[in-house]
Formats: sequence, structure tokens, C-alpha cells
Amino acid sequence: MKDSRSLDVLIVDDEPTRADALFEALNALGHKVVCHLSDSSGLCDQVSERSPDIVIIDMDSPNRDTLESMAAMSQSNPRPIVFFAEKANDRDSISAAINAGVSAYIADGLQTDRVKAIMDTAIAQFDAFHSLRTELEKAKIQLSERKVVEKAKGMLMKHQGCDEEQAYKTLRKLAMDRSQKLVEVAQSVIDILELTGLPKTGKR
Repeated sequence: MKDSRSLDVLIVDDEPTRADALFEALNALGHKVVCHLSDSSGLCDQVSERSPDIVIIDMDSPNRDTLESMAAMSQSNPRPIVFFAEKANDRDSISAAINAGVSAYIADGLQTDRVKAIMDTAIAQFDAFHSLRTELEKAKIQLSERKVVEKAKGMLMKHQGCDEEQAYKTLRKLAMDRSQKLVEVAQSVIDILELTGLPKTGKR
């Protein structure tokens, strides 16, 4: 993430006076407003085009269209989102906004003297969440690859009549000879053995 002292900001706010106050607060902090939308309908396209560092949305409450726009953006082009709600909202509304990707939800509206602290908090929350998600995705991939290798070993043991150690050595040698990842070779072995239906050799 870019230095929080100089950020490109996208604003969604349908009230010009309120938006002007936010503009001034951001400019005073050294940030640049790269896009101002009056509603969330073009949010995904503008985030893709402008590549802001953070999105600030200021409205009465998160309506369905805004929730859908934030969720779509968070899926395709995630950014920290600060949501200033002008009206008091129930827990379900706040939860829906968080689930849609909001990093910081402020239920008492925009207060310009708190903008910096809120933006810093949103960025920190966003970075922590995405770091955790990256680690989880990495763990899922590793588990999936391990299952592929284990399956390939089991099939080699059955069809070549070898033990687990020898099956693993065979896979590793194939990977080295082909300059491929172990999981790629394992998947190739599975595909070939399933396709050919080679009979079990059995140990003698």
C-alpha cells in the first residue's frame, strides 16, 4: 500500500456540500481525489480505471445497490473502503457493509477532524485481512497439491507394485527430468493411469 500521507482517493457522495468538506479535509492531508461519484453505479469501472488507493463512501446508509457495487469491487479489484453513514443503522446493515468489503464503518457521519485516523485504520484493517486471506489461500493450495501427490503415489504403488518411498522417488525423478513441479508430474501420472487403466503389477 502507498504511503498513507499521500493517497489517491475515490469518493462516492451525492451531496455536494458534504463532498466539498471531504475534498478540503483530504487536500489538507496531502491526498488527491482522483474521482468523485454521486452514486455507486460506476464504482467498479472507475476503480479499475483510476486505481485509487482507498475508496470513501458517504451516504445515509448502505442501500442494496451500494452493497452490491462494493462487493463486486472487493471481489475484482479490492481496495480499502471507508463508509460514513449519516443515519444510525442497525447491526444487520453494518454487518452487510463489512461483508461487502468495508474496512472502516463510521456510523455517526463524516467528521473531517477524524478523517486521517479513520483512513489509517481502514488501510491497516484491509492489509491485515488480505494478508490473512493470502495465507489461507496458500494453505489451501498446498493441501490440494499434497492430495494430488498422495493420490499419484498411491496409484504408482498399486500399478507398479512398489512401496511409498519408491513411488515418491519415481515422481521426484520425473519432476527433475522434465523440469516440472512435483504436483504437475503427479497430476500427469494420475491422468495417464486413469486413462490407460493399467493393471496392477503386484510385488513378486
